[in-house]
Amino acid sequence: MLTRPTSILLAFVLFVTQALAQQIPTPKEHFGFNIGDDYMLANYTQTEAYFKKLAAASDRVKMEVAGKTSEGRNQYLIIVSSPQNLAKIDDYQEISQKLARADMTPEEAQELSLAGKPVVWIDGGLHSTETVAAQQLTETFYQLVSRNDAENQRILDNVVILLFHCNPDGQELVSNWYMQREDTAKRAKDIPVLYHKYVGHDNNRDFYMNNLIETTTISRLQYIEWTPQIIYNHHQSGPPGSIVAGPPYRDPFNYVLDPMLITGIDGVAAAMINRVNKEGRPGYTRLSGSVFSTWWNGGLRTAPYYHNSIGILTEIVGDPTPMTIPLVPERLIPNNATPNPVTPRAWHFREAIDYSVSLNYAILDYASRFGDELLFNMFKMGQNSIERGNRDYWTAKPSYIHQIETKFAADQKGKERSQADEGYYGSRNDIPSSYYDGVFKNPELRDPRGFVIPADQIDFPRAVQFINALIKSGIQIHKATDAFTVAGKSYPAGSYVVKTAQAFRPHVIDMFEPQDHPNDFLYPGGPPVRPYDAAGWTLAYQFGIDFDRIMETVDGPLEAVPYGQLQTPPSQSVTKSSNGYLIDGRVNNAFIAANDLMAGGTKVYRVTEPVDGLPAGAFYVPAKGLATIQKAADSLGIRPVPASSKPKAIVEIKPKRIALFDQYGGSMPSGWVRWMMEQYHFADVTVVYPQEINAGNLNAKYDIILFIGSGIPPAGGSGSGGGGGRGGRGPNPEDIPAEYQHMLGSVTKDTSIAQLKAFMEAGGEILTVGSSTALAYHLELPVENALVAPDSSGNERPLRGEQFYAPGSIHRVAADTADAAAWGMPGEVDVMSSNSPVFKLGSGAASAGIVKLAWYGEENPLRSGWIWGADYLKNGVVAFSAPIGKGKLYAFGPEITFRAQPHGTFKWLFNQLYESE
Repeated sequence: MLTRPTSILLAFVLFVTQALAQQIPTPKEHFGFNIGDDYMLANYTQTEAYFKKLAAASDRVKMEVAGKTSEGRNQYLIIVSSPQNLAKIDDYQEISQKLARADMTPEEAQELSLAGKPVVWIDGGLHSTETVAAQQLTETFYQLVSRNDAENQRILDNVVILLFHCNPDGQELVSNWYMQREDTAKRAKDIPVLYHKYVGHDNNRDFYMNNLIETTTISRLQYIEWTPQIIYNHHQSGPPGSIVAGPPYRDPFNYVLDPMLITGIDGVAAAMINRVNKEGRPGYTRLSGSVFSTWWNGGLRTAPYYHNSIGILTEIVGDPTPMTIPLVPERLIPNNATPNPVTPRAWHFREAIDYSVSLNYAILDYASRFGDELLFNMFKMGQNSIERGNRDYWTAKPSYIHQIETKFAADQKGKERSQADEGYYGSRNDIPSSYYDGVFKNPELRDPRGFVIPADQIDFPRAVQFINALIKSGIQIHKATDAFTVAGKSYPAGSYVVKTAQAFRPHVIDMFEPQDHPNDFLYPGGPPVRPYDAAGWTLAYQFGIDFDRIMETVDGPLEAVPYGQLQTPPSQSVTKSSNGYLIDGRVNNAFIAANDLMAGGTKVYRVTEPVDGLPAGAFYVPAKGLATIQKAADSLGIRPVPASSKPKAIVEIKPKRIALFDQYGGSMPSGWVRWMMEQYHFADVTVVYPQEINAGNLNAKYDIILFIGSGIPPAGGSGSGGGGGRGGRGPNPEDIPAEYQHMLGSVTKDTSIAQLKAFMEAGGEILTVGSSTALAYHLELPVENALVAPDSSGNERPLRGEQFYAPGSIHRVAADTADAAAWGMPGEVDVMSSNSPVFKLGSGAASAGIVKLAWYGEENPLRSGWIWGADYLKNGVVAFSAPIGKGKLYAFGPEITFRAQPHGTFKWLFNQLYESE
């Protein structure tokens, strides 16, 4: 038994030990400056070390490696809560997960919501030139573990906080670049390359596709392992004349979302704006005060909506170089969008950090007070989704409302009406409910109960890639263990079923069904309001896979795939053949197999005519390639066909020497293609810049040059500027290190175009996509812009937005599958188009050898999204090839490589990357 002096001494020793353990190093003690000091940025190496220090010093932290970045750095999940909560963290994680999946009774959910703790995700650094975000994350972490006030303690007791750095590679690049200049007046973020290894700003455009490893890590944490009730994604910059743009967001919101999700955003938003106003921090704008809506899926802030998580984004003004809040007169009068305007003033980095931390605490305070409600509401939204998937349900869409209105108007046409009747019908205040029933009780218009992806489709490996995108997003998938029949159609074992009766139903519907964007104009007859990002993106359409919409409950020999368990296409046994083997060119993975075979020294051929049941474009491999082919069949899921005899109509192929255009600051479309080239094993790819093009002698080094999206100036312009990354000013050549000088410059109408023409005339090929198809006009080919109309003077002018508007959406076009450029493509193709070029061939096109590769028909081509003025697209050409001397130009108006998502159009690129001998 301890004596009293001994027990007092032991208690004192324990107190001192705990105090030492809880001595939290300040940012200044670690970095040598305060977070937010003017002209100062911490890089990721320093930040990672500080994160580790805080985790080691505090019992409020559990830190674990969550994944790797594209450049190989660690990404950490930092869990912050009270020590008592951390001791039970697995229980709280499981509760959050169970409530999100909503597989329980309301009574059980109510009990769990009271036993659990809300999970709040706060991130930073996704867009690295938006430097406030990463730096505020560090400051927030420090305050959470060092503060001992009542609010902070209540938050720690009542909330599980997940802190996550989204882009360590980018912070390292941007901070080092900014800090390299001793003269603070010259410090800038004019980085030479994208701040993500491949895609820069588009790292926030990947959250339903999950291509990038960083995206996959984040989606796993958010939708499979933790399912946070609130996800807060930090960005910048706020609109001019404001400090920060935040929730709630403007219309439209996506109609598949639960209404509780929209009002849930409102609740969090009120806490945020009230806090900054209470603290005397003006300049918060919302609703119509900024461009952000809740329509689009695919961003770190927006993808949560389709998983019943409250996604929050703010865009704040801030830069380590002091700046000024400009005078914007129309923002000075308070309104519902900006209730508390900011006046023009100087603005320092620390102020942006303080605003950001305050907004973080507003959300955490809200969660600490309404945690059980957040948990239960997530369950309730999931339960609503399951119920909608289990019964007949009609999602309200603008096209359905249009059907009601046009049907009613047609029925009234020609009727004799009294003056009273005129008022009655004209006001449309009392349309009979039968018109509603004609749409919203029409069984043909109801939502599907599920989707079946048959295992016997031609490119099943591509379908498996689509399934994996869903799995990475936390979707429940079922797989058939035996053949089964639904709605009179039989499906083989191995087929996949995606039921809509699941908690994340909004995401399922969004990936399979078309988006129906409303006609959104600034005022009647006025210009269109640009959607925030795409208007339509249906991933199943972009993939070009076969699937069936099932209107009844899907039952059968199905087993649930464990959440997060990625699928592989079944391996195929290859029968030995002395005549060699054929690989179907309609299968995307066939290009990986062909590239691997050639890299290993095996000869590969393309078959130019149909053979053994396969269309032209199949790959032929001699018999001695059996071992490599079997390996490809095992890993890629391709189905090699033993040739009945060696085909006669074959040409040997070899990889072309590929030049991929880029520019100073980086091109995102080019970066996506660079990523694709790696995935499909096209090895001989070199990134080229304007100076190299202008120097000429291109044929000695390259066989084909790819201009994806950007690079070629408009035919009426003088250049395509270089420019730095988003948020930075253009580079001053005198300040750019020698190793990056070759990236400077731009493609010009004189020198550059002449060199490109000479390259093609000598036998080279150029493939252009999107705006780069303007090269056809520079070459004075007999093609014209189809999207023009005569003005009042009779001169043709580009269509105004009031006449024609087609933001990012999916269109259906016809394709010439007999042309080698389209080998393996179907006759009708879904393409991603974003106000993309459309052509008409002039009278001299045929004699010039121009061949149309894809075109619009007579019907409205919209598959998903929004088109205004679709008649202007009738019979327009969207892709063509043209001989230029000994070489060739390919022009594809649609975005055939859009963010590496439209697997159904990849072959329009891949087919052009081989040299025939």
